[in-house]
Amino acid sequence: MIKAKFGKDLDPFIHRVFPFLFKRAVNPNLLTVLGAFVSFAAGTAFALGHFFVGGLLILFGGLFDLVDGVVARHFGISTTFGAFLDSTLDRLVDMMLMLGIILYFASAGAMGVAVLAALTLVLTVLVSYAKARAERYVEDFEGGLMERGERVVVLALGGLTGLMVPALCIVAVGSLVTVTQRFSRAYREMARLDAERATNPGGD
Repeated sequence: MIKAKFGKDLDPFIHRVFPFLFKRAVNPNLLTVLGAFVSFAAGTAFALGHFFVGGLLILFGGLFDLVDGVVARHFGISTTFGAFLDSTLDRLVDMMLMLGIILYFASAGAMGVAVLAALTLVLTVLVSYAKARAERYVEDFEGGLMERGERVVVLALGGLTGLMVPALCIVAVGSLVTVTQRFSRAYREMARLDAERATNPGGD
């Protein structure tokens, strides 16, 4: 929802806040990878029970994820592989963060919370997978109640405030709603495409 609402409107803000990034061309793929490593550290901090540190690291890693695309557009060096790398590492980061949370609660004996975190992991992966599959047939398959930006913010706040269990509940419910929204939209759009093919099989 954040991405769909603001999108590239954030570019001027990034230019004002981080002007040093635009004085000399920086490889946006390097920024993407650095952000992923920071987020991996956040997952490790969660696994060790250092939730506050993990929350800070999520926000720091998110900055890299926020600026890499802006840098690429500014210098005109956006690439297809860069988009692939960014999307793939986003999925890996999502899983690392949730695995860290699962490991912590499982080792602490809080199996109920560990199961909740595991369910949340499944739902967040399904949110991303539904989008990836739908985009093979439907252009601009964006939107939904809780996309990656919202999930990252909620998990970071859960770590910073020590309210990780409520944060997991919010992410789980929000992801379930988003999956439902995406399945519903995919059904409508693909039914429309099937109907168009049925009425015009020759494609003329």
